[in-house]
This record gives sequence, structure tokens and C-alpha cells, in this order.
Amino acid sequence: MPFPAPLRRSAAIAAVTAAALAGGLLSGTAADAATASTASTTVRTHDSRTDRHLTPRTHFTMAPDGSSGRTEGGEGIPNIDSVKKTIAAYYGDPGTGIADETDGPYVREMRSIVAKQTRALQRTYDRAVRHGEKPAIVFDADDTTLETYDMEVADMHFVFDPAEQDVWVQGQRFPATPSMVGFVDAAQRIGFTVFGITGRNDDQKAATLGNLAKVGYSGFTADRFFTKWTGKGASQQPSYVTCAAAKCTTVEYKALTRKHIEQDLGYDIALNVGDQWSDLQGGSADRTLKLPNPTYYLPSADLPGVREPKLAPRTHFRMAADGSSGRTQGGEGIPNIDSVKATIAAYYGDPGTGVADKTDSPYIREMRSVVARQTPAITAACTAGERRHRNPAIVLDADDTTLWTYDMEVADMHFVFNPAEQDVWVQDERFPATPAMTGLVAAAQQAGCTVIGLTGRNEAQQTATIENLDEVGFPQFTATQDGNRTYYTKWTGTGSSQQPSSVHCATAKCTTIEYKSQTRAHIESRAGGGYDVVANVGDQYSDLVGGSADRSVKLPNPTYYLP
Repeated sequence: MPFPAPLRRSAAIAAVTAAALAGGLLSGTAADAATASTASTTVRTHDSRTDRHLTPRTHFTMAPDGSSGRTEGGEGIPNIDSVKKTIAAYYGDPGTGIADETDGPYVREMRSIVAKQTRALQRTYDRAVRHGEKPAIVFDADDTTLETYDMEVADMHFVFDPAEQDVWVQGQRFPATPSMVGFVDAAQRIGFTVFGITGRNDDQKAATLGNLAKVGYSGFTADRFFTKWTGKGASQQPSYVTCAAAKCTTVEYKALTRKHIEQDLGYDIALNVGDQWSDLQGGSADRTLKLPNPTYYLPSADLPGVREPKLAPRTHFRMAADGSSGRTQGGEGIPNIDSVKATIAAYYGDPGTGVADKTDSPYIREMRSVVARQTPAITAACTAGERRHRNPAIVLDADDTTLWTYDMEVADMHFVFNPAEQDVWVQDERFPATPAMTGLVAAAQQAGCTVIGLTGRNEAQQTATIENLDEVGFPQFTATQDGNRTYYTKWTGTGSSQQPSSVHCATAKCTTIEYKSQTRAHIESRAGGGYDVVANVGDQYSDLVGGSADRSVKLPNPTYYLP
């Protein structure tokens, strides 16, 4: 599976405070800061309704080129796991990486688009003929006439591999894009000449035409189907395509090929159809039709001197964390996964290598701001608790709360989590400290708090985790202190590593919330040491939901989502 199935959210066990949201949830906007500041009163109660404050953001502003990662806080970036789930819901993918070819939001949206366009075909044709023109329609290939979802997701897991793509192309493995065979047929019956222009190369032309015929298209022929040159042998850049640089952009190649169809071949392109904006930019078409596709983004600059603001991606999105909005949002309303990746990279100062900038970035600056705001309140609570003999403690998650996983998640795993590879990183103790957090933890201990770790890592990883923490500046974490357990890892279910009696779950596999909230309750119980958890810090909402903490601090992390 390309990503884990959503975990069921359990009923909250106890209350959680909304107090730390003001410091922990930074969106980069004054409005969000003001909203957070109004929720700054600490509440300690067993009313589980306070958990409603600990929910992910649902509205996002995102530039397609990723640049908003330099200005939006981490909570303002669509979480990549939520984006994957939203895309899956849209394509009717149950979690296998395989789209539903018969029904689903994508299939239904395509039917609606095609039905509307089909009704206009006759009028468009008649108008062109009245003007003495030879009307034509141009179609892109991937996700315009041939659907690539199963390759992109089940096979590549959203990590494009050109060699593997060629295997699919040569094997003619792509189904038809929903409703498009009928649309092309209808256009031909009316009298349109059909052309294809694709970014696939000349070595893939024969297989592409074979695939199109295999799935029911009859109008595409070799002389009216344009593939891109390879630069080898007879496959050279045609004279009608002139580019500003040695490597032509998509818009240069496609727009100038359309111009060739009109000026040199004598057709009028009444309609240009594509799933990427770069399929449509550059003119030489009376009308354009953008088909939905959130599974990849192929940007390209406009032609020199040409500005087409209407042929640009959407920038405002509404997305539910559990992916359910994929059942109601159209394809253009889903954050494009490539734009999300670019936004995350900009946020972490990653130049495209998958390695985060360790000295300065929007993420580092936001973390410094969160820690600067939270440290005085946490240390004051530690001091007050110590003075009152309440045995104060601070509880912290591991991954992306105290130990930073970005380089593993991106450079190594490419956002496709691999538990075996994660264990290699854990046992090798390869994680740096999460920015600014060593200072917060040190200050909390100095103010009188016991420092307690609570992570989803398993007990076979506990020793390596504590050693990694010590190496990068967290000597405060130890397996036990004063006879009490102070670092909690999850049981493996083998040997002596079994589910503790303090944790009771609704099903055989405990949710993150069940495990963490009940462990915090145990920490506060006499059996767990009788601590008063004055602050609970995590990068996932599931680290925080369920109470047994006076203050909850959410750290930013758009690189994965653990419900």
C-alpha cells in the first residue's frame, strides 16, 4: 500500500487544554495568530469536548511552485499524508493504489465535464466550417486520453521513475481516461480532425498509439500524433520549434507544435485538451479544456511576452485531514501532490536534495518562535509544581518533537514510509535534534520538571532512541528516574514486550490516541510515579488528544500524519 490506512479515532479519555495552541499552531497569518491567542486560557477538566481544539487545519493557501512554504507556517501547509488520502478518495482507491475505473468522484467529474463539452461540439464545428476553417481538436496523452493513476500510485507511490514509466508505456498498460473515448469518437463523427501532442518521446510513439487503439480510440494516427524528440539519430528537434534555451520547455514544445498544425498544416484548433496547465498555455487554440489531475504537476513558463493568468492552478483549498474531502472536492480543489512536495521543501530549506537546511529555514525560525513563546509558561509551571510538591513533569514525543526525521522521510524514503528502513536509522542513531527543542527541555528540567518521553517507536528501539537523544543534546531522557519509568516506547507483542495493564483499547490494535493518552494517565497515577504532566509536546495531534496534561503544545510537521 502506498500509505497506511487511516486509524480509527477513539473516544477521548480525558480533557486536553487548548492553552498551547497559541504558541504551537503558527500559520503565518495574523488572523490565525489572533484566533489562537483567544484560546490561551489553560483548562484542566475531564470534559472531552476540549479535544475539539486539537484538530488539523482545513483551509490552505498554496502557490503551485512551492513558494508559499517560505511564508506559511507548518500548519498552513497541506499535510502530505492527508493529501494522499484525499487523492485516493477522489479516485475511488480503497488504499491499494488502484483507481476505481467504474465509479468514484473522479469518474463522475469526468463524465460531467465530457457531457458538457460534447453538447458544444456540433456548434463549435459548424462555426468553424462557416468561417471556411478545417476544425481540429488537440489532445494530450497521459491523464487526458490515457489514465496513469495505477502507475503513479500503486507502482511508483507518487515518486516518478522514468525507467518504470517506459515499462508501462511499452507494455501498453494504461486504461483510457474516463469518458474520453466517447468524447473523441463524438468529435470525429461530427467531422473534427484529431491530433495528439504528448511529452512522451519518439521511442514511445508506436507503443502509445498501440495503447490508444487497444483501449478503444480510433482517431489517432502516426502523422497526426506528435511525440518529443530524443536527440538521437533521426529523432531531432523539428524546425518549427525554436526555444529560448537548449532544453525546450513544455509550453515551447506544445504551443509551437500547435502553431505548426495551424499555420503549416492548415487546421484551426477549435479545442485544446490537457490535464496540465502547461498543455494549454501558449495559444494557437480557440478554446482550452483543463481536465482534473492532482497526482502530479508539470509546470512550464509562458512563452516570452505572453501572459495567461487564467491558465494557472488554483491557490486556495479546503481539505479534511482524513481525506474525506476527496469525495466532495473536484480535482482542481485538491492540493496537487507535487506542489505540496515543493512547498514542504521550501519550508524546510531543502534545495531539492531531500536534505533539510540545518542552520536556517522557515521551519527552524518557526520552531525557535514556538519554543521562545512556550518556554516561559512551561518553566513557570514546572517551578510552581515543584514548589507545591506536585511532582511536575513534561512529556515529549520523539520523532519530529525531539528528533528530526526530515532527511529520512524525504531523501531516503521520498515520503513513502518504510518501517524496516526507519529501524536502520533508529538503530544507527542518525537523527539530529529537532530545532530549538534542546533548550526547552533543559529549561524545563532546570525549573523542576521530570522529563518523560512517550513515543510510538517500539521497545526494541528504546535503547537506541535514548542514546540518540543523549548524543544530540538531550541528556535529560533516561529509561527510569527515582524508580519510575520515564521513557515509554510501544510494546512489540513478542517475548516480555506486551501491552501493559494500564492501556485498554477498543480493538486488538491500539490507536495512537489510546496508547498515548492512557500512558499519560498512568504517568499521573500513583503506579506511574504520581507525576503532574504540566506540558505535553508533540508534532501530531494524536500525540496530544486525550487529556492528562495541563498544557498541550503542537509542533509543526507537514511531512506525515498519524491520526
